[in-house]
Order: sequence, then structure tokens, then C-alpha cells
Amino acid sequence: MKLDRYDKSILQALQLEGRVSNSALAERVNLSESACLRRVKALEESGLIEGYTALLSQQKAGCPVNVFVNITLDRQDESDLRRFEDAVRKIPEVMECYLMTGDYDYLVRVVVADTADFERLHSKFLTRLPGVARVHSSFALRTVQKSRELPIR
Repeated sequence: MKLDRYDKSILQALQLEGRVSNSALAERVNLSESACLRRVKALEESGLIEGYTALLSQQKAGCPVNVFVNITLDRQDESDLRRFEDAVRKIPEVMECYLMTGDYDYLVRVVVADTADFERLHSKFLTRLPGVARVHSSFALRTVQKSRELPIR
């Protein structure tokens, strides 16, 4: 999908405030309300806008600690990867999971309440995932930069 300056402005505005009314959005991007609504619908239908959600505070939700977990599997057959991925999707504390190149097969970001909570997650879930050979964990001490906005080019 080719984006013009109006589409880019709409996307930037919606990333900052997903609940903005169409009339306020139209005013911000200098379009009529009907033209703005048509463009938003087209961006949604194209799949560029995947959905809308509320952003929660990790701290206030009781899971302030980020742990980055590198996981190595015994084997990397397609069926092994699929079984691992299906199982990891079922763990609520897993926020992100990436298939990686390099020394580890997966990078997983989990959120927990504290070290005891991570110990529970590690022993009851992470080490029991299908095909896991090694688990290497690193606790984040502080979040320096965390953006939820994609660059719009």
C-alpha cells in the first residue's frame, strides 16, 4: 500500500492516541471527516492497522520485572519449532518470542512480579517447553527506551 502524507499523519496520530475521535483526527490531519474515515477504514482493511488496544502499566498490573530468556532447542526441525512455538504461546507471562539467528534459537521476553515468580515460571514452564536443551536468562535492571510507535516513512 502506497502511503501519502495524509495516511502517514493518520498513522502517527493513531499510534499516539488510538481512541481519538474521527472528527478530532480529521482536524489534526487537515481532512474532512468523511475523507479521514475512508482513509482509516482503508488502512484497517489493508492490515496496516492491525487493531486497537489499551496499554497497561506493567508496574501497576503486578508484573514489573522484564526477563529476557535465550532458549536453545535440541533440534530445529520444522515440527520441533512448531511444537515449541505452539506451547510458548500458551504461557501468559510471555510477552514476545522471536525465532533468532546466532547462538540461541529463541529470544523470549517474559514479565514477572519478582525473582521468586521467575523461578516458578522457569521451573514449571520454560524448562518444560518441548525440545528445550538450554535456557539462559537475563534480568533487565531498567528500561531505558521502550517505544510503541513504529517509524512511518
